[in-house]
Amino acid sequence: MLYTELLRLWDEAVQAVDAKDWQGALAKLKEITEPTSRTLFTAASAHLSLGQLDLALKALDLTIAKDERLAVGFFQRAAVMMQLDRLEEALSDCIWAQKHMRGNIVIDYKQLGLRFKLYSWQVLYNAAAVYCRMGQWEQAKEVLLSASQERGGGRGGNVEVALDSVARKEVLAPLLVPEGLVFRPRKQDVEQLQQRDFLGKAKVISSMIPNDDFGGFEPLRLQKPGFYEPKVDGAQDSRYMRMQVPYMARGPGQLTVPGGAMVFLFGEEDRDGMATVIYDGQRGLLPMSLLEPAEVKTTKGKKENRVPSGIPLPPELKPPTRPQARPSPAAPPQAVRFAADTPPPSYTTATHAPLPASEPPKYTANAASDQYASSSQGAKADSLVVKVHYTYTVALSVPLDTPYHELKERIAQKLGQPASHLRLRHKQHGSQVLIPLSGEVEPGHTMQEVAEAGRATLWCQSEDPLANRTILYQMVALYDYAAQGSEDLEFSEGDTIDILGEVNEEWLEGHCAGNIGIFPSCFAYRENASITQSSEL
Repeated sequence: MLYTELLRLWDEAVQAVDAKDWQGALAKLKEITEPTSRTLFTAASAHLSLGQLDLALKALDLTIAKDERLAVGFFQRAAVMMQLDRLEEALSDCIWAQKHMRGNIVIDYKQLGLRFKLYSWQVLYNAAAVYCRMGQWEQAKEVLLSASQERGGGRGGNVEVALDSVARKEVLAPLLVPEGLVFRPRKQDVEQLQQRDFLGKAKVISSMIPNDDFGGFEPLRLQKPGFYEPKVDGAQDSRYMRMQVPYMARGPGQLTVPGGAMVFLFGEEDRDGMATVIYDGQRGLLPMSLLEPAEVKTTKGKKENRVPSGIPLPPELKPPTRPQARPSPAAPPQAVRFAADTPPPSYTTATHAPLPASEPPKYTANAASDQYASSSQGAKADSLVVKVHYTYTVALSVPLDTPYHELKERIAQKLGQPASHLRLRHKQHGSQVLIPLSGEVEPGHTMQEVAEAGRATLWCQSEDPLANRTILYQMVALYDYAAQGSEDLEFSEGDTIDILGEVNEEWLEGHCAGNIGIFPSCFAYRENASITQSSEL
């Protein structure tokens, strides 16, 4: 149970006690699943106020079980025992209460939340009351005489009156913690239950986004995704300007801009003929007479007019609908999550066909145990350490001449996945593209081909095969692309994308991380044009 929830229920129960609502207090205390000694003592006080002695005794038993050195708990339980005529147990509790006083004349429970002081003479008084009920008047008198010699305040004439009553053989009434005095939570802790807003709410007073020429004391308007100018009809409406000639800064706040550079017009022309612009991440002043509107629309077959910084402009053509996939009884591939520090491998090519079902795997559990036993005898010169990035990272040691298919079977057994659904890829030296192991199912290829200095790093992905699809080539994402529709392919910067088809000049159909969709070709580049491993599964 959360401590904040316990504090809230405890505080509400104490408020009910202050209002004499004993049943309400007990209802709140029953909601506490992990009660403490102090909350149980509060429940016992509520039962006593209702005259429920048995329930009060049960609550006090639990209180002492939680805190075996709580003297006031033994003191209160001794008084309840006397009212139930359990005199031997009451006398025992008086003895234990006196022992847990630890020689102190008084214990102030204010620090624990109880506004009550327990004096040693009160414990002796209750012990005398027990002896009175047992008929041992001499013992009662001796105990009261000891109480009269105790120092400390709060006694008044109670002991002297009690001695007179014992002389007349009148039974003494037990002393109790007064009604309404219960353990309370700390005021500072209760105040912390209310949530506080120390920072307040932010207020935007000006916008620095080039797409927004608004500035004022109002919330910022919703911007379109991406750091580029919204599409406009004609160059006269665009706020991108081009410098006609080079300009050297001649005063404070002015910029030095080369000729032909693209700038963004941030403010209107002032009376001195200067305009506020943004160039290369800096805001400054330039003469308006040296600026001319820039055509930022991409022309067919030419892409050099794009804005030189930020995410590329959106494609000129309207996004087409998603191409109709060939009917296939197989279920669509599931998206696969990858570790944050591991680049997600793209889908394998069709050359990685699964092993026939009739052919038994060459790697068995016995063979695995033999290899593990041999590897434990010490690293050999012809051994290889293979690190495999999956949703987690595993490492294993194999002989340098291990064939690809045997390594795949061993990785599948370690990961608990079918070998036919695992795809292994690696990176060539100096490249970011994940390419499949060319000999994963072909004989004669061993790990020696990809090993470097006795080590090899592979990326493993569990996916269902693409049915009747051909991978033309692979590309690497330049920027993050967020899907704008159900037919779009979403990916992150640095992801490897398998190209399945070219929709038009500016849109491609691809596959990444188990998903198929279309995306703008300007958001990715083809690192190695020779990667054309493609065939049909």
